[in-house]
Amino acid sequence: MSQPCLPDRDSDPDPDPDRDPDSLGHLSGPVLLVGEGNFSFSAALCRRSPETRITATCLQGEDEVHQLHQGAAANIQTIRAAGGTVLFGVDCTRLGGCASLQGLVFRRVVFNFPHCGRKSGVKKNRELLKNFFLSCVQVLADHGDVHVTLCNGQGGTPADRPMREWQNSWQVVAMATEADLVLGDVRPFGGGEVGSYRCTGYRSQDKGFHVEKALVHVFTRSPPYLTPVRVTMEETVGDQRVQYRVPTELSDYMSRDFLCADSVHPVKLVQDFVLNGLEERCSVSMTTEPLPLLLDAKHRRTASLDGDGDARCYEIRPLRREPLASDEDPPDEDPPGLRRPDEDPPGVHRPDEDPPGAHRPDEDPPGVRRPDEETEEGSEVFVLRPSLLPQVAELRVRRGEARGRGGRDTGEGVPVGERREGSRRREDPGASVGRLWGASGLVFRDVPVSPWAPPAFHQLLLRGRFPAARQPIPTLGRTLERLLSPRGVSVVTEAGGLRLTAQPMGAVGGVTASVGEEEEEEEEGWVRVDVTLNLDLLAACLFSLPDWRLLWSRDPGFSKRFPPDLFLLHHPSLTEEQQQHQSPPPPPLFRGPSLFPRRLSFDVSFWTGPSAWDDRKLHALAREAGLGAVEQVELIDSFSRREGQTPRFSYCYRVTYLSHSHALSHAKGLELHRRLESLLSSRLHATVR
Repeated sequence: MSQPCLPDRDSDPDPDPDRDPDSLGHLSGPVLLVGEGNFSFSAALCRRSPETRITATCLQGEDEVHQLHQGAAANIQTIRAAGGTVLFGVDCTRLGGCASLQGLVFRRVVFNFPHCGRKSGVKKNRELLKNFFLSCVQVLADHGDVHVTLCNGQGGTPADRPMREWQNSWQVVAMATEADLVLGDVRPFGGGEVGSYRCTGYRSQDKGFHVEKALVHVFTRSPPYLTPVRVTMEETVGDQRVQYRVPTELSDYMSRDFLCADSVHPVKLVQDFVLNGLEERCSVSMTTEPLPLLLDAKHRRTASLDGDGDARCYEIRPLRREPLASDEDPPDEDPPGLRRPDEDPPGVHRPDEDPPGAHRPDEDPPGVRRPDEETEEGSEVFVLRPSLLPQVAELRVRRGEARGRGGRDTGEGVPVGERREGSRRREDPGASVGRLWGASGLVFRDVPVSPWAPPAFHQLLLRGRFPAARQPIPTLGRTLERLLSPRGVSVVTEAGGLRLTAQPMGAVGGVTASVGEEEEEEEEGWVRVDVTLNLDLLAACLFSLPDWRLLWSRDPGFSKRFPPDLFLLHHPSLTEEQQQHQSPPPPPLFRGPSLFPRRLSFDVSFWTGPSAWDDRKLHALAREAGLGAVEQVELIDSFSRREGQTPRFSYCYRVTYLSHSHALSHAKGLELHRRLESLLSSRLHATVR
């Protein structure tokens, strides 16, 4: 079963309110027009943009065109006089086989008001669209686009007003995905912008279509789906160097550096915005010390204190461990946090190792280990950190010990105001309620696949010591509310602190009293407070992203859509009087590279043996097999029966596929689902029904 993913019908269909209102957009490079009738559109383009190389084609022969369409001869002469090319007898569904187009590629392909001719139904016209898309990509430049103009209601998207029922539309987005194209924009058709254009060809006659409220659908090539790569990491954990293999479904999250100093990624922009806002009420410092992704057994217990529990940890068995060299040993080991000049960064492999795109079908999911795998038997089990809590707590203890000895504070952070230009601090020292110190980085949660539950995200954790009389939790809550409530975040009071929520994400952070085994007894009249934020979900909320997965896009132009000064007009350093004279700040808008994507759902049923079933393994396989396109996995049925003395269990799950960045045709969705079924059989030894 499948259905389109449709936003609110009342939402603005225009994905870019600042774009050029001209429906033709900027013309550069060669342009191919197919399905022309009287060639008035092509002739008008030649007059409007004489520098553009136009190739205009039609299905009919030249004699038939002159006989059927009045004024065609003059338009053809105009095109040729401007240096354009006119071709007859060109089938737009077989462009790759057209001898006159061999060896040519076009920056843009235009098809205005496609129609099968005569009185044809929606099914025939859908087939025409699909075959056209499959054909045009053979002559389309890598970064080219395809413009398809349809009458209002035909496309089947929320941009149509009113919108037709999906089954009664031409389903233009679904047809385009068959050729790995995504809808990037929808524009009103401006036939009047090209002067002498006269619409013709309605039911194969010299009659026009109803062009009022017609829409131009702009398609671009989808990026390819990337197969997970096996990633091996090496880190210093405590007093040992540990080498381990990352679970396959998490490999794409490694070594992305979204929070590095010069990053303009939306996650970094949101972190800077929050830190600058908090610094208006207290001193804020961030540690510069690199923190390992692995936690040992001692810190694993502390990580469960943040309320998410130990059951959500990704367990890691090391491939090998080596003790760090002592001070008396020869310096043949690198200091913690440094790497040799000829050493690859963590997560990067040389060409003779695992090349990008390589996939090992015999690789096991998390928690499953083959007998021949080179892991240390009986070795300590580590976990990928589910929280920064234990590391921040340990750094604070080390800071206290260093100060007690009068030595250098190795965990000291850098004040936020010293790390960014333009950061302002309140001049009144009495305005500060205390001091916050902390860290940010990637954390991992072994959670079920659901729309707003990322298995990896960037966490900001700040820990502070405040005079109890200043009521730090309510004060920090008010500061965060002032920063974030105009952008849809609510601050809710609950037992022990505050919870930050947003729709549809759910919880995005909180302010609570500190807990932890390493904390020393607090002096009377002072309290310790933790501020915890999920930066990924917060970025999705503040930038109105339809899906958190867009934050992990490999598109090099993704971050360029978010200017670094995006929040400057409503910076928290503005005085209250200045803020009162400003209108409420609208949330920054963002539209993904794929508008109105199609949602597909497939069911998978299988038998398992008598051993206890852990559905976390299925969710891990779904993430790996789905190549980033799995939105949700739900158990919809289960039962058991006995075969002799052996019980067998049957489970049925519904897997929903949706991508806001890649083309997802029905065939591609089925391919991904078959991949999941194959992994269920080979990895978990389930019998797919």
